[in-house]
Amino acid sequence: MNIKSEREIALMKEAGHINYLAHKEMEKYIKPGITTAQLDKKIHDFIINHDAYPSCLGYEGFPASACICVNEEIVHGIPGKRVLKDGDIVKLDFTVRKNGYESDMTRTYLVGNVSDEIRNFVKCTEEALFVGLQQIKPGNRIGDISHAIEEYAHVHGYSVVEEFVGHGIGTEMHEDPEVPNYGKPGVGPRLKKGMTLAIEPMLNMGSKEIIIQKNNWTAVTKDGLPSVHFEHTIAVTDDGYELLTGE
Repeated sequence: MNIKSEREIALMKEAGHINYLAHKEMEKYIKPGITTAQLDKKIHDFIINHDAYPSCLGYEGFPASACICVNEEIVHGIPGKRVLKDGDIVKLDFTVRKNGYESDMTRTYLVGNVSDEIRNFVKCTEEALFVGLQQIKPGNRIGDISHAIEEYAHVHGYSVVEEFVGHGIGTEMHEDPEVPNYGKPGVGPRLKKGMTLAIEPMLNMGSKEIIIQKNNWTAVTKDGLPSVHFEHTIAVTDDGYELLTGE
């Protein structure tokens, strides 16, 4: 595990701020009628115009600047002709690279008039992320984060995707350690000041079972019910964490 210096964390925070600003900018455009490809183009242009790079583009052959998932799609959705409709939820997941350092952030957005059931599901998943973040401080273990997220999800009646996990991040998009969204407390690597992590719960409204589509990228729920995804990049501090993908 790569412990980052204060200088490195400051550089990651620069990248994270651009990521945050790009997400805020996308709020203007998420409405019925826009395609996922159009959103991807706007994300790409925003990041480039801020002297940074959308590092999903070309990562292991991924063909777009953002992973964009709608409703039953969980992660790694390839933007295209899919048109957002009233009542949809859309997940924007992208990385920003600036000065050699990465940031990773995901938000789930409501499209038009969304049912209360879906609205509550989205709210709960974002809360699960922050419940996990509350476990971050030196001396705690990765499993403490994982267990807190899983327990919160299950108490509220949702399942946890197990095939995809959070991760370390820094000069690479994915670094050690892995950070599952399920597991036992008190196990796994011990958290230390200077660790930088991307924490990202992915919860399903129904079964945790998934299917990978024929494009070999996009994961969807097996039962076709919605999935929600939130993610922040953080740094472990003396007594907690600092949010790197923020204002």
